Amino acid sequence: MQNISWQCCRFQDLSLEQLYAILRARSEVFVVEQNCPYLDMDNADQESLHLIAWTEEQKAAAYLRIVPPGLKFTEASLGRVITSEFARGTGIGKQLLTHGIAACKQAYPTHAIRIGAQQYLEKFYQSFGFITVSEMYLEDDIPHVEMLLTHP
Repeated sequence: MQNISWQCCRFQDLSLEQLYAILRARSEVFVVEQNCPYLDMDNADQESLHLIAWTEEQKAAAYLRIVPPGLKFTEASLGRVITSEFARGTGIGKQLLTHGIAACKQAYPTHAIRIGAQQYLEKFYQSFGFITVSEMYLEDDIPHVEMLLTHP
């Protein structure tokens, strides 16, 4: 995508408008598109770093959060990974993961990265070096697997 600006920041550094745009994008993907009513706001956002690809109109084209070690998993983790519908097919998802992994390694250089991935995206995450470390499990009736990326 053209004219995308990347931002990685702490929760308290997000403006109210930015926070609203992020939560809206997450709800559009996880709740509306995936028809999965669940409580998205899980009190992990306040402790996480937030990586956002902004359009010129300040819409969140892609997003993920970097969760510190010990909050969700022993390792650091990437979560709430989304590409907004209007940005799909542009390669921004690959850019998001590349930026997300780099930011996570910078923030937590001695920790591996664990994700709870939707199973249909397993090969996508494997292309970044993640290894499947669990059997399939259901989370909100969606097949998931845990995956791990260890640092060299």
